[in-house]
Amino acid sequence: MTQAEKEQDSGKEKEKERDKEKEKEQQRGVKRPIAPPAIPDPLQEQIQSNFIVVINPGSRTLRIGRATDTLPVTLPHVIARRHKQTGQPRYEDAWLLRDGLNKAESNEQRQNGLKMVDQAIWSKKMSNGVRRTPVSAEQARAYNCQIRPAVLDSSSRVKWTNTAHQPPHLVGEEAIYVNPSDCYNIHWPIVRGQLNVHASPGGSLTAVLADLETIWSHVIQKQLEIPLKDLKYYRCILLVPDIYNRQHIKEVVNMLLLNMGFSAIIVHQESVCATFGSGLSSACVVDVGDQKTSLCCVEDGVSHRNSRLCLAYGGSDVTRTFFWLLQRAGFPYRDCQLSSRLDCQLLQHLKETFCHLNQDISGLQDHEFQTRFPEAPALLYQVRLGDEKLQAPMGLFYPTTFGIVGQKMTSLQYRSQGDSEDPHDEHYLLATQSKQDQSSKSAADRKGISRPGGGLDGEMSSQGGIGELSDLTRGCGSGGGGGAMKVEMEFGPAQGECLMGAGEVEEPLSAHLSRKTAIMSQFESKALGLDKAILHSIDCCGSDETKRKMYSSILVVGGGLMFHGAQEFLLHRIINKMPPSFRRLVDNVEVITRPKDMDPQLISWKGGAVLACLDTTQEMWIHQREWQRFGVRMLRERAAFVW
Repeated sequence: MTQAEKEQDSGKEKEKERDKEKEKEQQRGVKRPIAPPAIPDPLQEQIQSNFIVVINPGSRTLRIGRATDTLPVTLPHVIARRHKQTGQPRYEDAWLLRDGLNKAESNEQRQNGLKMVDQAIWSKKMSNGVRRTPVSAEQARAYNCQIRPAVLDSSSRVKWTNTAHQPPHLVGEEAIYVNPSDCYNIHWPIVRGQLNVHASPGGSLTAVLADLETIWSHVIQKQLEIPLKDLKYYRCILLVPDIYNRQHIKEVVNMLLLNMGFSAIIVHQESVCATFGSGLSSACVVDVGDQKTSLCCVEDGVSHRNSRLCLAYGGSDVTRTFFWLLQRAGFPYRDCQLSSRLDCQLLQHLKETFCHLNQDISGLQDHEFQTRFPEAPALLYQVRLGDEKLQAPMGLFYPTTFGIVGQKMTSLQYRSQGDSEDPHDEHYLLATQSKQDQSSKSAADRKGISRPGGGLDGEMSSQGGIGELSDLTRGCGSGGGGGAMKVEMEFGPAQGECLMGAGEVEEPLSAHLSRKTAIMSQFESKALGLDKAILHSIDCCGSDETKRKMYSSILVVGGGLMFHGAQEFLLHRIINKMPPSFRRLVDNVEVITRPKDMDPQLISWKGGAVLACLDTTQEMWIHQREWQRFGVRMLRERAAFVW
């Protein structure tokens, strides 16, 4: 046998041995690895934006739509409910009227406010360097009192809502055009950004929530064409005010998840969503709505709690003031009443058409407007107006012009008063933190380590009471009373028991809190002008760098300041009133009223739609089952802001 044949035989034997080994391995169940095993990626739920509904509920307007919609459905946030019994008295929530207008001092306050407005108008020169010539209301009145309307058409072609089939409720425009002689109550479920809970018919929390559910369900079904039974496949993004009522938010979330049946929800603040919608990373957001004006400094998607401020006036107060000024000037439509829904709608339209903040427009000017009401002819009126068109919107900077007396005009963010469903809230954390500090101190004392400064000072500092209060007071900028305001925002009036541990601390700290509460009550009864409120909000930011950012990006949203010339007017007032130290630091103060040429009324809603598409929002969803099991605790865990 040759060498080559020997090698061939040994090769065959080796192959046979390998085959036998393979057979043995297969019998033992061991397979040889071909490639390294692949680790499967965890499955992530892919959320489709067209299955997310964004809801931005306002005091006068509801905006609702899919996150993929270019524009939301926009309609008046009102409902008409049919009487359950015949002969029941009619009830209607007021539109432009509000509490505090019929006090003895109201008219005097209004006149004083108007004097300040006139002084501000006449003191500023026009762009050509010439001073304005004042126009008295008497000049316009002499002309307007002679005006008689011209008949355009014997029929206005506007009809009352048809209620012949006796629908149990009507929503939006249909509710506004319900005949006052029909058996319907009219309800606006949100007032000044909060649920409209009151002692009159339909004012209980249950009734207000039922109104919200009916309005939103109607729009989802009729306008978005989503059957209510399919809401289990949809998610919801709810925009809430910057200064919110925790109990109200809890009830609304409960209604959306359990009653309406959405599968999951995200709750987020309007101010933060406004920055998303405008594409800004940081801004001082000024939201001028119909009934409230809210301010908040937002930095990198986080709302600064101390900078939040809510003023209890807005566009509807400007409308009512404009009507008062029109009456002084002999308004030719003499039957106009603030108690009439359709007259309120007409006055809103006249304000939006005629009013401005451009100080270059002066002197008497002639205008015309039409009235078209059901069961009445269409009429054309002539009207001559002077400074009234500028005086009314300037009420936002001089709120005494609104004549509101004895009402809380400024709100700040208070800490939670506690909820039985959420036992481990900040009250619990403050109390346990205090106990931990005390136990660690006593342990240190036992070891013979004494704290310098004596027992009383040590006790105070160990509980985080006076020490934190004084830090907060120092941290709130230099505005008058700012420190006390910040303390109140951080701790609220019910925090005393959490801060007081030892008997000797109780007396001075309670005195401190009562003094602080007195300052707050005085602050809240005053209405800050819009420019002063912006300066106060920015001043409450923590660092000079943050303040500089805010001055260079003041974002105005909402429909209450959409007057011609508003951007330049607000910019001029802020530059004139900002602290001199910041004039050197801030390169340019910028007021943004139409980012990306968008309608300022839609920016917050648009931001909610943007939020739906972000990857970072995936961990913010609160699912229906989680809510059923854990309730309001989920908001503390998942809300993108400090609950």
